[in-house]
Formats: sequence, structure tokens, C-alpha cells
Amino acid sequence: MTPQGQSSIEQKLSARHKRQILRQVLAGAHCVCPASVHDSLSARVAQTIGHQLGMLGGSVASAVTLSAPDITLLTLSELSQLVRAICRTSQLALFVDADHGYGAAPSVGRTIEELEHAGAAGCSIEDTLLPARFGATHEEIISSAEMIGKLKAACAARLDPTFVIAARTIALKHEGLEATIARLKAYAATGVDAIFVMGVTQADQLRAIHEAIHLPIILGTSPSFMNRTHLASLGVRLALQGHAPYAAAIETYRKIYTHLLNDSAPEELKAHLPSQDFLDEILQKTKFGK
Repeated sequence: MTPQGQSSIEQKLSARHKRQILRQVLAGAHCVCPASVHDSLSARVAQTIGHQLGMLGGSVASAVTLSAPDITLLTLSELSQLVRAICRTSQLALFVDADHGYGAAPSVGRTIEELEHAGAAGCSIEDTLLPARFGATHEEIISSAEMIGKLKAACAARLDPTFVIAARTIALKHEGLEATIARLKAYAATGVDAIFVMGVTQADQLRAIHEAIHLPIILGTSPSFMNRTHLASLGVRLALQGHAPYAAAIETYRKIYTHLLNDSAPEELKAHLPSQDFLDEILQKTKFGK
């Protein structure tokens, strides 16, 4: 319970408070795994079990909004609408995958404005060439100069200085460690708050990046042999764990719809469904005098 006697799900936090929570994690000494959320209800559930940070992946946003794969079909307005719904109805500090910032440097500035206004705690901008060129058979990386321009535009666009901006790179998979570190040094000089590294497979890679770049590290995929304590010692403050919750929700839909289509009794599903008390809590029924 909060000092005011509210339950955690009823507590109201300002956008700035949420951003400060994210900044405290980035400035701390521990590695935290944010909850992958995809809508306001999933965010509420994550909140009830103790998560303070949420992650909205670009692939997840595309899937739940458009039922489409992660091929840069989602628009900025669609993303910001989803972010606004999650932030309005939950107290998670939401970190958003903003892909390539939805265009060149001026568009990146607009992206920051929209996500900040929607209540996000922070976002990442990546150096992947998006949308992919016609006929491309593998992902491509933009030039360091172009990415620097995007990051400068992002930092200049924020109105709330507590809004977190992370520079995300795929360079490790394409250019090797030395070139990745050179890129990250240039990215760090733009004023971003964290670096987001994809493709790490070895502890030595993380150690070299941590020693060269004095910013918090966000890790896209964590090597299975490295636990959170080990990651924390190498400068990792956020480690993503994939997006299993939304995939599990899809599988549950499939099973339930199949069960009902086959004329099976709804009562047989009760053991697999949440209690009415939990549903009432998630929907904040008492808030509406019910």
C-alpha cells in the first residue's frame, strides 16, 4: 500500500515521476528486466505483480495494432496512440522501441515530441536502415553521420529533460567490435542517455563497450550464460527478455476459441481463467463505485 492508503494499481504517477524511475534504474548498480507489454491491460497485470518498468517493442506494437509483421508498416500516430493508452492506464515507466525514429532527423524530432506527449518514459532510436530497401535480403545500417544527425535532433526536441533517449545500434553484427565502439563514442557525444546494443554474444564484447562508453547499457538479447548479476557488472542496466507475453496471449486466444468452436462447455475453462476478484482489480472496479 502507498502512504495514502491506495493500492499500487490505483496510485497515480506523473509522466516525469515515471521518467525519474527509469533514470534511477539507469543510474543504479543493478540490471533490471522490464516487462514486455502490449496494451493497457497487460501493463496493468505487470504492475500488479511488482514491475516498475515496461517495454513496448516495435514488433509487438505492429502485431497488436495492425496484425502485421515488423516491416515498418506502423505509423508514428498509431504508435503514439498505443503508448498513450498504456501510459494513461498504468503506472509503469514505459520504454518504447521507436525504430528508426520514423524518418530523417526532422521526423525523429517529431517522434520524440509525440512519445513525450503520450507519456512515455523514454525511447530508443536505431541505426538500422528502415524501411528496408526493395529486394534487400538482410538488414542494413545507416552511416554514422546520418545517425548522429538523428540523435542530435532527438535530444534537441525533448521538452522534458528527464525523458530518456537511447541510441540503439546493430553495428556489432555488421562492422565488428572496434567499429561499434567508434560509433557508440560518436553517438554518446550527441547527448543521449544510454546506449542500446544488439547482437552481443560474448562477455568480452560487453566489457570492451562498457570500458569505452561511460553510459548505461541496454541489451537487446542477453547471452544465456550471463545472469543479471554478471550483466550488471558489465554496465548493463536494462536487459530485454523478448516478447513472450503477447505471443502467449495469442496462443491462449487460439486455444479458447478452438474450445468454444468445438461446442465444449465454457465452464470447463474456469480453471484456466483469472478470478473475478483479480479482474475487478485490473479494471479498477472500485474506482467507479462498483
